[in-house]
Amino acid sequence: MKKEVYEKIREEALAYYDKASIILTPSERESVEVADFGLDDIEKIGLILVTYVNTERCCAKEMVLFPGMTCPEHTHAPIPEKGYPGKEETFRCRYGSVYLYVEGDETKERKGHVPEGYEGTYTVFHEIVLQAGEQYTMQPNTKHWFQAGPEGAVISEFSTPSFDEYDIFTDEKVNRLPVIE
Repeated sequence: MKKEVYEKIREEALAYYDKASIILTPSERESVEVADFGLDDIEKIGLILVTYVNTERCCAKEMVLFPGMTCPEHTHAPIPEKGYPGKEETFRCRYGSVYLYVEGDETKERKGHVPEGYEGTYTVFHEIVLQAGEQYTMQPNTKHWFQAGPEGAVISEFSTPSFDEYDIFTDEKVNRLPVIE
């Protein structure tokens, strides 16, 4: 992703944090990460986040999705060599709405959709709709993906430790860690 695009997206995301009354320190505002997942299609696939804490016992993040933006399907599997059982995470919607898809019975009439051009890289379709103030907890190794509603979304994540570099994505082209040109 080009540095100019990264900075533009980061600035737009800061406005969403402000809409959600999420107060970030100057240091946190500077550390906001823009992930395009190596797909260079940030309009459809992406995630903007700031990590407050990530220790051996817990993790807390604030995430932004622009309207219709999707975080691709993935799982936080166990990492045996680290003695890590996988990440348990709770999403709490702070602003807008988010369509969360997890394993389970397929929801036939879904609010969200697989982004055009990415058919076949999404396999779970049990929909959980979170509005501001609502939350949902996922157990370790739960395959999931999520998408913002029409007004975008700000989501707080509370979890056990996060090892983003070990996330397993259904789409093999995905690279979780951003590369800035």
